[in-house]
Amino acid sequence: MPEKNTYPVQLVQPDGHRVFDRVHAPLVADAGRDELRAMYTDMVVARRIDTEATALQRQGQLGLWPPLLGQEAAQVGSAHALHSDDYVFCSYREAAVAYCRGVPPEDMTRLWRGVAHSCWDADAYRMTNPAIVVGAQGLHATGYAYAAHLEGAEIATIAYFGDGATSQGDISEALGFASSWGAPVVFFCQNNGWAISAPTRVQSATPIARRAIGYGIPAVQVDGNDALAVLAVTRQALIRARTGGGPSFIEAITYRMGPHTTADDPTRYRDAAELELWQRRDPIDRLRRLLERERLWDSAFEQQVKQRGDEIAARLRSATLSMPDPEPMELFEHVYATPHRLVEQERREYAAYLEGVRP
Repeated sequence: MPEKNTYPVQLVQPDGHRVFDRVHAPLVADAGRDELRAMYTDMVVARRIDTEATALQRQGQLGLWPPLLGQEAAQVGSAHALHSDDYVFCSYREAAVAYCRGVPPEDMTRLWRGVAHSCWDADAYRMTNPAIVVGAQGLHATGYAYAAHLEGAEIATIAYFGDGATSQGDISEALGFASSWGAPVVFFCQNNGWAISAPTRVQSATPIARRAIGYGIPAVQVDGNDALAVLAVTRQALIRARTGGGPSFIEAITYRMGPHTTADDPTRYRDAAELELWQRRDPIDRLRRLLERERLWDSAFEQQVKQRGDEIAARLRSATLSMPDPEPMELFEHVYATPHRLVEQERREYAAYLEGVRP
C-alpha cells in the first residue's frame, strides 16, 4: 500500500468503463462474473434493507435508523474482502457489512426497535453490534487486533467509522497505539461528506488519509462508490495485516444520500445540487453498467436480484413487527459480564417502583 496518493484509487468509472491501474487491478483479477454479480446483488439487497428500515421508522415501528443510502459500494466491496475468521468492529451504519457477514434480517432491527440491548450475536458473525459512541470502536478493534497477534492468530481486524469520528480522540489514540505496537488492524473511514451537519472541510484541512500517515500508518484514498476498487484496496490492507505488516488506513470517498439518521433533516444544511451530483455517481448504477458492458447482465439476473431484495425486506419487516416487548426487569440483564453492586441496587429499586412502592 502506498504511503500516499494524490487521487482516489478507481478501477471503474461512473459510466461502467474500467480504469487501467497496474498496482490495484491485479488484486481483483480473480473477480469475474460470479464475484461481480454477488457484489451487485448484495448492494441491491443492502439498499432494500435500508429503505425498508427507514420506512419502518417513518411508520413508528423503529425508534431510529441510520441510513446507508449511497454507501453500498464502500461497505459491500470491503466486506467481500474479509475472511470468515476476520473480526469486524462497526459504527452504527454498517448494515450492509452485517448482511455480508451473514447476519439475518430478523436480527437487524432489535436494538433500533428498543426491545434489546443489541441486534445480533457478535461472536457468531465475528462482528460487533452497532456502536453509538462515536469512534470508540477504533480502540476496541486495535486492542482486539493486538491481542489476536499475541496469541498467534493469523487474522485481520477492521474498524469502520465515518469522517466525523476522525475528530474524536478515540480514533487518534487508536492510530497511535496501532502504529506503535504494530497491531494488525485496518482502519476503514467512510468519508461520506458530512458529519451530521458539518462538512468534511471543517473536520480536516487536509485529506483524512494523511492523518494516518502522520502516525506512520500506510494510507490510501479510494473511490468509495467503486465496489471493485474498494475490494482491491481492502484486500491489500488485509493481506498486510495478516502477514505481520501492521495497521493500514483506508479513506473511502463516498456520499450519504439520505439523512445522518432518521432524526435528521439534511435539507437544512446541504444544497440540492450537491445531492444531484452524487446521485449521478450512484454506486449500484456504476456496477450495473460494468456488468452490462461486459455482457454479464440479463433480465433473468435482474429479476433474481429484485426477488432477493423483496424477500429480505419482507423478512425484516415481518420480524420487526412481531418482536415482543421485553419484560421491564430485563433492562438490567447483560449490562456487565459479572454481578455488579450498583446494578443490583438499581434492580431492587426499579422492582419496588413497578410494584407501586416508593424506594
